[in-house]
Amino acid sequence: MTTLSPENSLSARWSASFILVKRKPPIDKTEWDGFFDENGLLAKSRDLICVNILERGLHPYVRTEAWKFLTGYYSWQSSQDERLMVDSTRRKNYEALCEMYKKIQPLLENLHRNFMETRNTITYDIQKLYDKDPLGNVIIDKKRLEKILLLSYVCNTQAEYQQGFHEMVMLFQLMAEHDHETFWLFQFFLQKTEHSCVIKIGVGKNLDMLNTLINFLDPVFAEHLRGKGAGAVQSLFPWFCLCFQRAFKSFDDVWRLWEVLLTGKPCRNFQVLVAYSMLQMVREQVLQESMTSDGILLACNNLIDLDADVLISAACLVYAELIQKDVPQPLKDFFL
Repeated sequence: MTTLSPENSLSARWSASFILVKRKPPIDKTEWDGFFDENGLLAKSRDLICVNILERGLHPYVRTEAWKFLTGYYSWQSSQDERLMVDSTRRKNYEALCEMYKKIQPLLENLHRNFMETRNTITYDIQKLYDKDPLGNVIIDKKRLEKILLLSYVCNTQAEYQQGFHEMVMLFQLMAEHDHETFWLFQFFLQKTEHSCVIKIGVGKNLDMLNTLINFLDPVFAEHLRGKGAGAVQSLFPWFCLCFQRAFKSFDDVWRLWEVLLTGKPCRNFQVLVAYSMLQMVREQVLQESMTSDGILLACNNLIDLDADVLISAACLVYAELIQKDVPQPLKDFFL
């Protein structure tokens, strides 16, 4: 067992204060521009900016540009001129990948059965997407979305296509203006979040650490989950596969949580604290009704229309509680 450092204790007090203070307005374009000097070089601390994003979020008008920094699409040390060059390079690289895909597509179709199955799955998943806003206006281009997903599948050997990626990439398409931005932002998002939403890489690790966290912070609930509720936590993998997308009341709430994950604040792997906070929302019902795993899963699936700020605040409070304790080394390594 290891006690966390005094610096992390300060982080805990800060995390608790975040919950008690009403959120200020999100960072708008004027404030964002003020973070840089006349040459477009960062004039403020990156850490300060990330803390502000955690506490307040981003205005939609600055979200795309800010995400380019948060994901690593742009370097925080770059100038405005350098970023123009980077964007041009990203566009050209994307176009080169598209050309490569066109050339090898016949080979893939003839020799790789997995490619045909995956392409059919992507097409089917995209057709199920509802592509209109409440007024009936088309908001996504399904053909472009399919192209980006296929290219991602062919080029990204670490993160093969999985059901749910179509919903995630749709949100990147809604946020970004150009296809190359959508493609690269998604790739960098996966890397920045340590592939935590990828089934074969991060999802199992998240579920294991969620179990460890419950055992440490809530032994009573953990005992129920080991007994009558056995298997319930492992069934929550869709939360991580979709980065909680289906739990929120709006796309803005999803973006709000995702940009917090990208900041790395208040800690690494914040998504597990989010999942723990969601489980705590059904804890009392689960214990009072002595629910089995099926009942627990149903209760968790009914957690919809959540407010991102409320959930982020709850997860920050869990972090504040966690680092005041004598934390087991696996949890310390995972979160810090």
